[in-house]
Amino acid sequence: MLANDIRPPALAWRLYSVWHRHMRVYTRNLVSNGLPPFLEPVIFLLGIGLGLGRYITAMDSLPYLVFLATALPVTSAMFTASYECTFATFVRLEFQKAYDGMVAAPVTINDLFVGEILWAGSKGLFFSACVVLVMSFFGAIPMPMGLFAVPIGFLTGAMFGALALLVTSFVQNINHFNFYFTGFLSPMFFFSGTVFPLGSLPRALRPFAEILPLTHAIRLTRSLAIARLSPVLVADLAFLIAVTLAAGWFAIRRLRRRIVV
Repeated sequence: MLANDIRPPALAWRLYSVWHRHMRVYTRNLVSNGLPPFLEPVIFLLGIGLGLGRYITAMDSLPYLVFLATALPVTSAMFTASYECTFATFVRLEFQKAYDGMVAAPVTINDLFVGEILWAGSKGLFFSACVVLVMSFFGAIPMPMGLFAVPIGFLTGAMFGALALLVTSFVQNINHFNFYFTGFLSPMFFFSGTVFPLGSLPRALRPFAEILPLTHAIRLTRSLAIARLSPVLVADLAFLIAVTLAAGWFAIRRLRRRIVV
């Protein structure tokens, strides 16, 4: 067979191979990795929802438990995707040197990190589905409309995976990720409509809340769950896709320099 007759695998197969590698590693410790998605929403619901729910009966014309529960699927997707594409990616990049071996296969650097984003989206989907399942047992999330949170969880995971890869492309010390989580993700959790509506913010701060990526994911999830449809949801969906594409493009461009020296 001539060298010119050898063709690389199809794009879908290359992306799947990267995704499958991460899935195999993740499922080696399935119990320890898979149990938290079920326990965390229960703990949060009991600690915050049921506690404050005794004093706050309604929020934004919704029972407070429903208001809270319709945001938690995508916040879970945000955190799990961010951890995956910061700490885990950095370990694979700097300590394990896993990517050096992967690019020796018929896989390009673009394939590596697009597969990484798809894996982050898959984890976002899984965590969102777990939260929806748990919340449905408590009657805290409307069904079946609450199931829309699952595909939105995938989009949210992919978006925050791409953003996390962009952050990783700048980080030289693994401890620096603490600034990203403490200074960006944690404040965004509170100021994107998770625990109180954006209308409660001072008018001057509301435009800044609209810049936060989580705001659009929560509005999509909550509005679809309670069948409160409006044209702004199309803009929210477009925002998620645009941020994913833009952040992913810049992240892959920068990470390429970390691998190809």
